[in-house]
Amino acid sequence: MYSFSDRSRKKLSTCHPQLQGLFNEIIKHHDCSILCGHRSEEDQNDAFSKNLSKLEYPNSKHNRLASRAVDVVPYPIDWNDRERFVYFAGLVKGVAIQMGIGIRWNGDWDSDNDLKDQNFMDLPHFELSP
Repeated sequence: MYSFSDRSRKKLSTCHPQLQGLFNEIIKHHDCSILCGHRSEEDQNDAFSKNLSKLEYPNSKHNRLASRAVDVVPYPIDWNDRERFVYFAGLVKGVAIQMGIGIRWNGDWDSDNDLKDQNFMDLPHFELSP
């Protein structure tokens, strides 16, 4: 069984309890790392300036306490393996459904199951549905 590093656990602890529960279940089945939970004003605006986010502070779900968004990657990280991110997202979405948690993934932002119609790909990003 896999487990989160101290760093990942600390970042996940800044997230909404539903996200914590979801990814604490995911880690039992698939190794992954939490890159980001809550983002401060400085961190959010830095992500925006680097085109890693489309939103400035305080408009991202990462900016709430507890964060309603989390960036998670399958471990070990291979940024060039898009298929692995898609596989991982499918696992996350399936477990979220089983747990009764509404989740949205940025690889299919509009949730229409068409992964080719996205204009901004942020494959690590998951957020609670409105």
